[in-house]
Order: sequence, then C-alpha cells, then structure tokens
Amino acid sequence: QLQLVESGGGLVQSGGSLRLSCAASGFPLNYYAVGWFRQAPGKEREGVSCISHSNSNTYYTDSVKGRFTLSRDNAKNTVYLQMNSLKPEDTAVYYCAAGSGYICHTSGYQYWGQGTQVTVSS
Repeated sequence: QLQLVESGGGLVQSGGSLRLSCAASGFPLNYYAVGWFRQAPGKEREGVSCISHSNSNTYYTDSVKGRFTLSRDNAKNTVYLQMNSLKPEDTAVYYCAAGSGYICHTSGYQYWGQGTQVTVSS
C-alpha cells in the first residue's frame, strides 16, 4: 500500500520560509493526484494546494496564492510544498495526501501522511 511521510515543519518567524517534503513508498506517486492540507486547532482540515496526476490542473487556496508552490519530483517519488512569506495564520498541522480526487478537498484523497507542525511567530 501507499505510505506517505511528511517532514520539514518547524518554528519560523513571520516572513520566513519553509519547504515541506512528502516521501512516498509502496507505489508511484505519479499515479495519483496529490495535495497538501492543513488543520489548525478547532478548525476543519482545508486544502492548501493540490495537483492532478498529470500535472495539468493545479489549485491553490486564495490565502496562499503567490506565496506557496507545490511541486513533484517523480524520480524521488516525493512531493514538496515551498512556503514563503509565512504568516501567523499559516500555523497548523500540514498533511500530505494522495488519491483520486479532481478537487482539493479531503473527500478526494485516500492516503494520508502523519502530519508535520508548522508554527509561525510574529
């Protein structure tokens, strides 16, 4: 079965940058749509950025457009989320996911990583 492991989270100051990584094993990630989701305490898990298996359709939620970039490295079976100009409101647990969905919503994703904490201080 497909397994996903996130890394790269941590504590940064407002305006800083982080790059999250999601390493896949057990199956090629390029067979799936992939996405990054985040969940803050007391909030619903929301889609941050998602991309189709063919790389033909990419989505970013409005609050991160121009700051975050999703990318794949098929040779490494890894997906990344480059996060720049971080804000305190970006603080959340970030999850990598893979699935069959065509939209950036949890219902379209079947495989999930364990999550990595991102904390942005002001």
